[in-house]
Amino acid sequence: MTDKTASVHWEGQGKKGVGKISTQTDALKSYPYGFGSRFEDDRRGTNPEELLAAAHAACFTMAFSFACDAAGFATAAIDTQAAVRLVKKGSGFLIDRISLRLEANVPGVDEPTFQKLAAGAKQDCPLSKALAGVAEITLTAVLRK
Repeated sequence: MTDKTASVHWEGQGKKGVGKISTQTDALKSYPYGFGSRFEDDRRGTNPEELLAAAHAACFTMAFSFACDAAGFATAAIDTQAAVRLVKKGSGFLIDRISLRLEANVPGVDEPTFQKLAAGAKQDCPLSKALAGVAEITLTAVLRK
């Protein structure tokens, strides 16, 4: 395995500054972010919490698919949404909750097995492990028929 990388270039001061995020694969290439896209409703850029939500949803989805494979169930379709909540705490900010919502078609699996696989994937997902300092990580898992 190799390191996966991203970089940020920032210009300007505090609220007036603008950053540009780039990833090793160029999935993001000088993509803007700043105060407006993080703390206000400026949709012309991204923010760290949105990127964290995307990464966690992607990692968890793969972990769930792999867990199903290992248990002998082929996943037909998986949709995952992650919500990351940033709150003010004292003079700073903190991520206090991540909510995962999984909806999946897994032919042949029963509800208890599905829930067990989903919970195990949440626990085993490398990003869930990395985010263990977040006070609350919830999972709602819906088996679609």
